[in-house]
Amino acid sequence: MFSLSALHARAGRLRKAIALPEGEDERTIRAAAWLAEHEVARPVLIGREAAIRDAASSAGVALPSGVRIVDPATSERTQAYAQAYFNRRKHKGLTYEAALAAAHEVVPFGDLMVAAGDADGCVAGALHPTPDIVRHAIQILGVAPGSALVSSFFLMVLPDGRPLTYADCGVNPAPDPRQLASIGIDAAMNHRFLTGEEPRVAFLSFSTKGSAEHEAVDRVREAVGIAQAARPDLAIDGELQFDAAFDEGVGQRKAPGSAVAGRANVFVFPSLDAGNIGYKITQRVGGAEAFGPVLQGLAKPANDLSRGADWEDIANVAAITAIQADGVNSNPLLQ
Repeated sequence: MFSLSALHARAGRLRKAIALPEGEDERTIRAAAWLAEHEVARPVLIGREAAIRDAASSAGVALPSGVRIVDPATSERTQAYAQAYFNRRKHKGLTYEAALAAAHEVVPFGDLMVAAGDADGCVAGALHPTPDIVRHAIQILGVAPGSALVSSFFLMVLPDGRPLTYADCGVNPAPDPRQLASIGIDAAMNHRFLTGEEPRVAFLSFSTKGSAEHEAVDRVREAVGIAQAARPDLAIDGELQFDAAFDEGVGQRKAPGSAVAGRANVFVFPSLDAGNIGYKITQRVGGAEAFGPVLQGLAKPANDLSRGADWEDIANVAAITAIQADGVNSNPLLQ
């Protein structure tokens, strides 16, 4: 069973520095104070120091000494970050002036801290839309070797404590078979890394093992073949309907002999529509806790938040980010 306290303790043993670009937001300030007080991570609030301290005072939050504050407008590292960003992207047409302007913005600054090794991970999105978070992360941190794309997953914890991983629920609207396979492999690695469970990966569809024929089903079948060829060591199966993947009795009837059917703990949705709807139904109707969206496939950790996130959500995603920074098994899917 999944334990949030165990997750916090694991992150705390790593003592990772986590950049929090939305440092002037009360939720982020509360999260940083909690992370420092409970020694889960070493938080770095990014923003104007006076504004951060005023917001903390207004919220009645005493910032512990373990909370660091960095202002891109006054940091001695800003120009170096801009130069590094320019060097990385000049072949794409980025000018130094544009790189310097970006380095003065809080979200790129946080990612640049991670790229430079001055922080171990970055968490933002409570005030910024997902496309901005993902774009900056890809441009500054890059895609991990072996990953076909950057995607996302939610760690869903059911009321009985069982952890499930849902992907992709936040980034890619219509992944092709190769991208879908990469999403599944990355999600499997993250499930193992975060929960300690051996992943059993179900590629979902409205069809189970040929019960329906459609080009959408063909796309999932092709993805399954690619993923199985790339990772024969993993339990991967599909196409499976959700009930066949989740319920053991249904799985035995619909997909007898499958090592995944009825026992899946990693669910790969065929589209962003399905994934986003699925995780919200599981959360709102099923009573599950949803942690994420957690980005996967990046060279270094940077994670997104829902703009409806509360301070506990930010603290929990920061803890997951700290653990990710300790290293995840690579995805060997050939690019």
